[in-house]
Amino acid sequence: MAQKRKANAMESADAIDMLLQDHANVEQFFKQFEKLHAAGEDTAKVVDFVRLALLVHSTLEKELFYPAVRDLADEEIEELLDEAEVEHQSVDQLVAALRPRKLDEKKRDAHFTVLVEYVRHHVKEEEREMFPKVKRLKRLNLRTLGAAMAKRRLALHKRLKLPPF
Repeated sequence: MAQKRKANAMESADAIDMLLQDHANVEQFFKQFEKLHAAGEDTAKVVDFVRLALLVHSTLEKELFYPAVRDLADEEIEELLDEAEVEHQSVDQLVAALRPRKLDEKKRDAHFTVLVEYVRHHVKEEEREMFPKVKRLKRLNLRTLGAAMAKRRLALHKRLKLPPF
């Protein structure tokens, strides 16, 4: 019965809604990091969780969302996708630098602070510019794409040993 509910949830998922939920979840962790950092408390667990969450999110966008959108995109959306892909390269470099034991605590927090700024900028552009335009692509089935993304997310979570989020 639980498997059937999971399958139904995956079938009804909307790709943009999934990405928006990811954005909201990561923003909550950014705020948690800022609170811990300001209090001089250890931020390592939050940083590592966000690193993995962004890895999953980025993989979903780069492997599934962006290619599906690009197949149907007009010139304006293609430009937004090009910018998003460049932004992902910078974010991916910062995420890679945040692997455990790669940086001392001070440098890790500095890298993470820059990552937060990049991600917030990227999210703002996606939510204000790209997503509204993508929603108007009549031939893009956001539910079908969402189901594929949900399936890929489950595989990534299993591989990375992450809880569902």
